[in-house]
Amino acid sequence: MMICKRRFLATGAAIAAALLLSSCGGGGGATGKAAGASGKPKAGGSATVLTPSELRTLDPAKTGNNYASGAIVGNALYGTLLVDDPKSGEIRSSMAKSFQSADGGKTFDLKLNDGLMFTDGTPLDAEAVKYNWDRMRDPATASPYRSDAAMVASTKAIDATTLRVTLTQPVSQFAQSVVTTSMNWIASPTALKKGPKAFDAKPVGAGPYTLQQWRRQDAMQLEKNPKYWDSPKPYLDRLTLRVTQDATQRVNTVSSGGADLAIESSWKNFESAEDAGLPTTVLPLSGGTYIALNMRRAPFDDLRTRAALAAALDFKSVNDAVFDGAGETVDSLFDKSSPFYADIPVSRPDRSAAQRLFDEIAADGKPVSFTFTTTSSPENRAQAESVQAQLSEFKNVTVKIRVIDFAEYVTLQTTQDFDAALSSAAFRDPEPRLWTAFHGDEPTNMSGVNDKKLDAALLAGRSATSEADRKVAYERVQRRLLELHPLLWVSRTAGGAISAKGVGGMTQYGFGSLRPEELWIQR
Repeated sequence: MMICKRRFLATGAAIAAALLLSSCGGGGGATGKAAGASGKPKAGGSATVLTPSELRTLDPAKTGNNYASGAIVGNALYGTLLVDDPKSGEIRSSMAKSFQSADGGKTFDLKLNDGLMFTDGTPLDAEAVKYNWDRMRDPATASPYRSDAAMVASTKAIDATTLRVTLTQPVSQFAQSVVTTSMNWIASPTALKKGPKAFDAKPVGAGPYTLQQWRRQDAMQLEKNPKYWDSPKPYLDRLTLRVTQDATQRVNTVSSGGADLAIESSWKNFESAEDAGLPTTVLPLSGGTYIALNMRRAPFDDLRTRAALAAALDFKSVNDAVFDGAGETVDSLFDKSSPFYADIPVSRPDRSAAQRLFDEIAADGKPVSFTFTTTSSPENRAQAESVQAQLSEFKNVTVKIRVIDFAEYVTLQTTQDFDAALSSAAFRDPEPRLWTAFHGDEPTNMSGVNDKKLDAALLAGRSATSEADRKVAYERVQRRLLELHPLLWVSRTAGGAISAKGVGGMTQYGFGSLRPEELWIQR
């Protein structure tokens, strides 16, 4: 399959920020003009992997399980309870051999493989999973995935390998919350109880690798876990992870032989890799990056203002102006590869209708004026400026731009101190991301939309057990979002990797989460 020639709208820390505020391409194997190494996996050797962002902690509860954050590190140190098929999305076993519900999603039984052990010699058993999941639900832990973990009402270890999980309400697709969050990573309770400083110095999991050295802002050295449960994996003896935030530098380093693989989020880099004949892997994702319109305060507490912006802005023009048409805009909520795809447009630009609304609002004595908060990323600033320029062509609307650093940006979800800001709701399965992004009771609901019809449609999609019923429910979600305009979809996101030609086993799951145990190199 060919990698399409377009690029994503933000890179590195800017993407990580949007993902933390959340809630195209090929399938799960290597795609592009060049294939990766073929044949039987080769054991031994080492690899250097470039990552786009630096971790602040190795605590799995506080680490992002997505391509732009710490997924490869979490998978390396802690392994995976579950994975999904990179093409079909079907849930598959890993350290857990099953995760099933017999009552439509109210309770689940997680059954672990026998004999799982942490590297400190303690058992990875049902009690260990219970400890980790209960800890994630605790507000004091400050997990970015607390909304997912909070779906759990109670956990009970039935025996050493069986954990019974009771949810607050039926969620037939709750396994998606495991594979797309750090609920998938289980650390040793004994190690976690020693405190964050001690844990970061010596994290203990049951994954394919162990930490040998971590030089912050530089590199992380990982060594093969000789007691990993899924022998002969991992195939590589050592991994060196280096932080490289500059997108151009990442692809150039792989092209020149300075690294074996780069975790990637830039469509421009995928295009460059294709031109250089390098293998790539990309997951098709629905949803994407959006501008959250804060409905909790003026001016976006007025539906007319939100509708005016939706009619005024043409994101294909933003793409053309800022990225020479190389990005991918969001035409429909679901990607065409999704079983939930419906030909329902996310917006209908109409300049005349937009001006009429701006004039009507101004006639009420409150011309539209708002601030677009963004990060210092050149791409994000240019995008905000393009939106500002488009709206400057209309009367009775004023836009200011506020630029803040990454650390402050990720607090917006809590402070809610913004008029408009970038966020993200990218996903393969709509559960749980659409719920956490748009349900009225969710703290990760950036726009603050709180609508009974939308909530009912989201609940129908969450509790339905058949794909047909889920599709009907999510069509209702799409139409209600179009009526309410709580957000403006900007672009699709991309999660993937670029490798040298001798690298095999590039395999992803969930939200672009790379599985390091599958990697091998043919020198």
